[in-house]
Amino acid sequence: MIDPPLSEFIKAYDVRGLVPQQLNVPVARAIGAAFARVVALPEGATRIVVGHDMRPSSPELSEAFARGAAANGLDVTLIGLCSTDGLYYASGTLDCPGAMFTASHNPAEYNGIKMCRAGARPVGQDSGLGAITSVAQAIVDGAEPEVPQADHGSHGVTPGSMVEQDLLADYGTFLRGLVDLTDSRRLTVVVDAGNGMGGHTVPSVLAGLPLDIVPLYFELDGTFPNHEANPLEPENLRDLQKAVVEHGADIGLAFDGDADRCFVVDERGEPVSPSAITALVATREIAKEVATGTPAGDVAIVHNVISSRAVPEIVTEHGARPVRTRVGHSFIKAEMARADAVFGGEHSAHYYFRDFWFADTGMLAAMHVLAALGEQERPLSALVAEFDRYPASGEINSRVEDAAAAVDRVLAWAPDDASTDHLDGLTLGSVSGPMWWLNLRRSNTEPLLRLNVEAQDTETMERVRDEVLALIRQDS
Repeated sequence: MIDPPLSEFIKAYDVRGLVPQQLNVPVARAIGAAFARVVALPEGATRIVVGHDMRPSSPELSEAFARGAAANGLDVTLIGLCSTDGLYYASGTLDCPGAMFTASHNPAEYNGIKMCRAGARPVGQDSGLGAITSVAQAIVDGAEPEVPQADHGSHGVTPGSMVEQDLLADYGTFLRGLVDLTDSRRLTVVVDAGNGMGGHTVPSVLAGLPLDIVPLYFELDGTFPNHEANPLEPENLRDLQKAVVEHGADIGLAFDGDADRCFVVDERGEPVSPSAITALVATREIAKEVATGTPAGDVAIVHNVISSRAVPEIVTEHGARPVRTRVGHSFIKAEMARADAVFGGEHSAHYYFRDFWFADTGMLAAMHVLAALGEQERPLSALVAEFDRYPASGEINSRVEDAAAAVDRVLAWAPDDASTDHLDGLTLGSVSGPMWWLNLRRSNTEPLLRLNVEAQDTETMERVRDEVLALIRQDS
């Protein structure tokens, strides 16, 4: 048996492990074989598509995965360097399952795999990933062959082919067909790609549009020499904020390592809340649907439990239906499909579109923001002010030994008339007095509790935040 077991680095949504201690060529090949048996072949697929990011280990690992799948009879289309949403585009347009080799914003020593079914439908722990883990573990342990044994009298499995195909230009054309920027006023846009895949996709997608692009760290380098490709951390936005002000730019965009998330900075260098971006894009998608004759009440917008209360308020004000769901892309994608929602947003800056196979794409969200900015004369700060209504704490992590006891202390603290739900962790909200709500969720991977607080005013938000944090960290 290999050490460590695959279950230590195959998590709820994807594979994310150290190279080569956890994720290496034999493991990648075994996961490819398992993906073929558990996902692709049972749903009738004859081919899959595989792409990878710019990490040094990605070409070798993605090829090993492809060979494992091909050995089990699948044809494999290798699209090479791409963003994660570029892989989803390939899965959607080719209508076949796919695998993307990336560790997103994780440090250079990591790599990972994001897998999907045909049409970019998610593969998570409850939708195939658990079974993939079991089969791959059996293969690497030698308890099960990489290729199933032929039945008596049969000829066994005929290996599939492996071909290369570049879909970057088609991906760009597709996105430009969803958001028309040709009539925008000319904008100066600073883009921080963080040495990640945004440096590969932005020049292709935004070429020829009325945009003056100021590039930061477009060189593909999976060692991340300038800063981590994780714009969720404030220090990783500082170079972008400085450049926006220095260049007098209209907007700044920051992509994470695999460019499926996009963060926005206004003309003052101030970060724009992803919840405000969710609300802004939602209003555009609602208007687009209504323009086609769909009643606003039939339009659904999905948001997760830690999105600002402004998101469902604004969706409702535009006559549409907000749908609340758990944090995490597999939950959002499933709810998007169930509700036939036109758009969904997470406070982590993942944005999902029905027009993009219900998958997340930071690039399409960025194009919506550029279009909204370019079709009017106000600066971005004024444009987004109407979507950013309430002071928020941001996500605050606390390392705790007894998470259940900490949650119980917060429950005991809550006012008697507070609203309570357990859709994802614990959510409490005020019923009387100034509006506030909080969400307390356990991490899937670490002994952490994650706290988010939002309120009607800064004083209330800070009071609730500080009182609850003291209770959470009481035994720390």
